[in-house]
This record gives sequence, structure tokens and C-alpha cells, in this order.
Amino acid sequence: MEIKISTLVKQEPDEVLKGFDLDLFQALKPPLLPLKVEKFDGCKTGDLVHLNLGFGQRWNAKIVDHGSTKNGHFFIDEGTKLPFPLREWRHRHGIDAAELGSKITDHIHYRSPFYFLDLLLFPALYLIFYWRKRIYQRRFS
Repeated sequence: MEIKISTLVKQEPDEVLKGFDLDLFQALKPPLLPLKVEKFDGCKTGDLVHLNLGFGQRWNAKIVDHGSTKNGHFFIDEGTKLPFPLREWRHRHGIDAAELGSKITDHIHYRSPFYFLDLLLFPALYLIFYWRKRIYQRRFS
């Protein structure tokens, strides 16, 4: 399944990229989720992120690619250890120049063992990433 959500912010792409740090990562945590960051190396190829979701659930990811384009920047994380019921996770973070600043795009590909379960997960995952829009706008205004 695919989720793609874009947010317009007022800062230029270089400044937005600099703001993708541990502080922002912790601010993006959805409410009521007992998430604890155990490791956050950053947003460059080879960096690792390890999360404890509580109840014995862990989420580990590795930044598999990062770089610059003619319009901005990107980095991609892939899940290496995912909580049940996820089997695949790939998240491309795009930061592209826009008319009055930047456009941040979260493009997520995920998969569970069953397509029906993918459909059931979609609303919750969509809301989790939609929640980020306000945080991005406040942080990069």
C-alpha cells in the first residue's frame, strides 16, 4: 500500500533538511503512542533509528539512501525490524523547493502479510502521517 502526504512550509529546503533532527523526530510522535527513541543517528545513508513501541514491539530502520536533487533533498528509510503486523516499510522523505518555501512529502510504502490487513492499517497510518502536517508547519514557519 502507498501513502503520500505533502505539506507546504515557509523555510527553504536547506534549512528544512537541517531541522530533521532528534528534536523534530520526537515532536512527530503521535499522541497516546508510548514510543521511546533508543537510537537516532540522523538522516544520512547508513544511519540507524531504533524505536521501542512498548509491549515488546520494536521498530528499527536504516537510512538506505539520501541526496540532493535539482529541487531539494531526500532521504529514505527502510524497516529492518518491524512491529506486528508489518512486513515491509519504505519511507521516502522529500524536501523540495516550493513557491514560498518548501514542500515536505512523506511517501510511504508498507505491506503486511495480507492485503486485507493493509487496507485495515491504511486509515491509522494515514492519520499518523497527516498529524505531522501541523508539526512541520509550526517547526518550519
